[in-house]
Amino acid sequence: MILRRIVRAPYDDRGGVTVFVAICVVALIGIIGVAVDGGRKMRATERADYIAGEAARAAGQAIDPAQAINGTAIVVNPEDAAAAAQAYLRSAGATGTVSVSGDSKALTVTVTGSIDTTFLSAVGIGSLSVTGHATATLLHGVTAPEGN
Repeated sequence: MILRRIVRAPYDDRGGVTVFVAICVVALIGIIGVAVDGGRKMRATERADYIAGEAARAAGQAIDPAQAINGTAIVVNPEDAAAAAQAYLRSAGATGTVSVSGDSKALTVTVTGSIDTTFLSAVGIGSLSVTGHATATLLHGVTAPEGN
């Protein structure tokens, strides 16, 4: 039996393309994953901002009637405003906090939540936090500026 020896070139690169393609595919899947999950987070943040804005508007409707009727001031009743905002948040399926300024003329709503990730869960990131903010300010006696 004759033994044949296989002689290879010292810098043989067979199989090198396979490794390169495998690395590129993993990187491409990672980029797609960040784009998909990042886009989902942006949409969720926009929705949280929208819900916070609507909750702040709902809270702004809780004007204190005692002060408004006698002409003392146009301010919100803090307890009623917070309850109205929380009721809106519940109806929208969101959670958050409501704060009323010291002069009871500005209401700030912060919506918090999270979204489950699709691709990033493969690297251990199962969810991303989402926060939305909005402030409503009561205006009274303000007229729109004259046109042209």
